[in-house]
Parts: sequence; structure tokens; C-alpha cells
Amino acid sequence: MKGRRLTFSLRRDWRNDAGNQGIDPLREYEPESLEEIQEIVQEAEDADTTVRAVGSGHSWSDVALAPGFLLRPGGLTRALELEDELMLPSRKDDPPLVRVESGMRIRELNELLDGMSLALPNMGGYDGQTIAGVISTSTHGSGKEFGPFSDLVRSIDLVAAEGTVHRIERASGPTDPAAYAAAHPDRVLRKNDDWFRAAVVSMGCMGVIHSVILAVGPAHYLREVRELSRWSAVRKQIASGEALAKNEHYELLFSPYPGKDCELECLVTTRNTIPPDEYSKDRRRARNWLIELASRFPPTAWFGNLVSGLWPKLNPFLIHFMMKNLRNPSFVNKSYRVLNIGAANYLPALSSEIGVPVDERNFHLRAVDEIVAVAARHRDLGQAYQSAPISLRFVHSTDAFMSMMQGRTTMMIELIMQTHTQGGTELMAAYEDRLYALEGRPHWGQINTLTRDRVAELYPQFANWLEVHDELNSSGVFDGPFSKRLGISAAGSS
Repeated sequence: MKGRRLTFSLRRDWRNDAGNQGIDPLREYEPESLEEIQEIVQEAEDADTTVRAVGSGHSWSDVALAPGFLLRPGGLTRALELEDELMLPSRKDDPPLVRVESGMRIRELNELLDGMSLALPNMGGYDGQTIAGVISTSTHGSGKEFGPFSDLVRSIDLVAAEGTVHRIERASGPTDPAAYAAAHPDRVLRKNDDWFRAAVVSMGCMGVIHSVILAVGPAHYLREVRELSRWSAVRKQIASGEALAKNEHYELLFSPYPGKDCELECLVTTRNTIPPDEYSKDRRRARNWLIELASRFPPTAWFGNLVSGLWPKLNPFLIHFMMKNLRNPSFVNKSYRVLNIGAANYLPALSSEIGVPVDERNFHLRAVDEIVAVAARHRDLGQAYQSAPISLRFVHSTDAFMSMMQGRTTMMIELIMQTHTQGGTELMAAYEDRLYALEGRPHWGQINTLTRDRVAELYPQFANWLEVHDELNSSGVFDGPFSKRLGISAAGSS
């Protein structure tokens, strides 16, 4: 195979950002092309070992752990030509399309799109993740009309078992089969809805993603408002549908510890599109600068962990203090700057996130009651406290087989903890167990305790996903601790 000579690092320890996940892989590679990915996959198969790609290390679960060959994303960060000669004739109502490599981070994608007067319709609250990472784990923002990030994907190029390159799209996907076959006779084009629904959220278990085609939208401005409220009032607005209907992006933080008035305190965040002239008149272009600065200041996290550890009974007050200081009457800016929650991302934390359905059964409302009960039990029995506000975000349903939002509009509950919270891991596990009764589905990229039986119970399309997985990962080259824990390794799924 022509190209540069592949180099690798031996036995270099890899750890995620939070430091709670780590592994000592046999080799580390940083491929710079599709052909190099093919070569590495083939070499791994010949050596009877495994390959997995890591992203930015933002995941708190074991999803990225690679005991064999670990692929870093730094060489796959380019914007690519769309290859118009391979595309079907576009229709007027089609959204704009862009093609990028899998290792590009969201912040670079935002800058790229901004230079083209385009933007992502929605994104999560952090922009340091890689494109492949947010797609493969079904990462999401908040807004009842917006699905997870994976819903923006129109085409995926990945290297599967035996080094075979697959382009996977819906039947209505943008690639012209005849033109693609003529240009790439050694590759496989799969224009199949079930294949796409399986591969788009694959948690790295079906191959190494090289590049994707994304559907994006026009650049726009958003106004963010953060206001304190009480759960009793917010609950009524969510139950009636009013809160979600009148706001494009709606989310909230809450404390699981009732105050003196027996109420739960909430910080409600709304974000809505504003016209350019309204943006130009409002000069409030930043959040509270003092809070942003303090969040980036390393001793802030150290002090928070110290206080939380030495005096755990202060945690309810600390949560109140955090939410009070996050209030903001108005913040206007380009959409991607407003959707990024800012310096809070730099505070060291661990998190579990569980999605429950939003429907007439009101599981999403009951979930808050269950969380409050679990928090009270752990406080009373062991002085184990929630050490950060809990987040609620709302996401439109998707048809991706293994997305947390598959088949249902979902309320995602992010159970955030400071990194050194005493009893924090056990408290997150208790929340998770309680929320399974409400059909909760854990986020693949966050701490969870899922096993094979529960995956099959929670995901009705799991068998269909496995069919595609077993073909793309026929040699087991993409297995790892994560897939083995879930019983979806090649050996476990046969």
C-alpha cells in the first residue's frame, strides 16, 4: 500500500479527561488517511488483536477503551470535498451538505460552517468532542424538535472488518450508486435504511469512521435566558407542553434537596432564535464574566471538592449557590456560542445520564420524584450527597436503532458529580437502577452499568442492530471491554 510509513507508540498509557477511565494499549496509531486506517485494521486482524478509535477523551464510560491498537484522531481533522461528481442531483429543498473527517472537533466544525454562513441546527453543551464521538454515542442538545447529533448524518465512510471500506446511507441518501461504483470499485456502497439506522450509532463497535456527510442549516443568532424557579411551577409548564412548545431550546438544572419551603429550586434555561437586527441592538454578548473566569481557575474545582468532601452537608447550599450565580437575563450571540455552556465544561466532573420517555405516562415527571427519593435515602443513611445540580434536557425521537431516543421523544437526565464526591459513584448507580423502572436508557458515553439482558430489554431494534454489527465486525477486530461488558462482541453475539 502506497503512502507514508506508518509509525506507532508502544505501551503508552491512555486516560480520558476525567481520569476515571484508562488503558495501556499494545500500540497507538494516529492515521492520516482512509488507506492508513485500512492498513491498521488489516494488521490488527493478522495479529489477532483489536482496534478502536478514541475521540477527545470526553467520555466517562468505557466506550473508548482499546486494549489492542488505539487510534488517535489528530490526523483526521480536515474538511473534505463533497465530491459532487458522486452525488445525485440535488433538490431545491435539500439542506446544505458538508463532508468532514471523523477526528474534527465540534469547535472546528462550527468555525468552518460559520465561514460559509452556515451552522449546526443544534449541538450539545460542549464543543471539544470529535465528530465521530458525538455521532457514535448519540450525543444531543436540548429542544423537543431537535433529535440527537446523529440525525444530521447523511452518509458514513467507515473501515470495517478485513479493511473493507463501506459507505453507508439511507435508501434516499445523497450518493449516486453508479458513479460511486465507477470511482471506487473496491469499496461497498450500502444504501439501506436498516444498515444506516444500525451504523449511525455504533459506539465504535462496527468499524473506524473515516468521514461523514452532514446536513446543516443557515447561520443564526440565539438569545439565552436563565431564570430561577420552583419545580412545582416548572412541572406544570412541562406537563402542559407549554414550556417545550414556546421555546426552541429548553433545559433546566435542579437541586434534589427541598428548601425550607419544601420546594425544589430550578434554574430554567431557554434559547430562541432572534433576528440579526435584534442581535445588533443587544450588546450582552457574554455570560457572567466572573463565573466564567472562576470556572476556568483550577483552585475553584479543588476548593469545591475539598468542601464537598470535608463537609458533605454543605452540598445543598453549594448547589443553590451555583444555580443562583448562573442566572442571566440575556446572552445573545451566534448560535454555536450560545449552545456551548461555556467555562463550566472545564470544571472536573463525572456524570451518568439517563433518558426516559416523554409521553402520556408522565415517566419524565415521575423521574424527578424518584431522583429526590434516592438522594434523600443516601443522604439520610450515609451522608452521601449530590454535589452538583442535575440537568434535564429534551430531545426529539430518532430511528437510529441504538440511540437513547430511539422511537420516543426523550428527557435526558444528567446526574453530574464533582470528581471526588464521597459516595458519588454509588449514588449515580442508585439513580440508574431506579430509573430503569421508568424505561430509562443510559447514555453510551457516560457512566453506566448496562449488561446484555438489559440492552435487549431497552432497545427493541437490538437484534436488527446485531445483524449489521456481526457483518461489519465479523472478525471481532473492533471488540473491546465496552462491547464485551454489553455482550455485543463478535463472540458474544453469535
